[in-house]
Amino acid sequence: MESMEHTRMFAAVDTNEVNISETLRLVYSALMEKGYSPLDQIVGYLVSGDPSYITSHNGARENIQRIERDDLLEEIVAYYLSSLMEQRG
Repeated sequence: MESMEHTRMFAAVDTNEVNISETLRLVYSALMEKGYSPLDQIVGYLVSGDPSYITSHNGARENIQRIERDDLLEEIVAYYLSSLMEQRG
């Protein structure tokens, strides 16, 4: 059994395999076109893992399922943190 005293390490996302930002743009657009709140739906998917939060319109559900949720979260948090650092100057 692993000790809880050590920090776990995550491997970096392989962006060559799947373009995460492009997939999120596609999902966002599909949700908007169908009249859903992209923020609510994407958060619902990330928290629950239930793909039915994402519309199948324009292949959005199929595309988002190609990416591990951990990788999606990593990409979103990295983008958010880099935006914070840019704001600080």
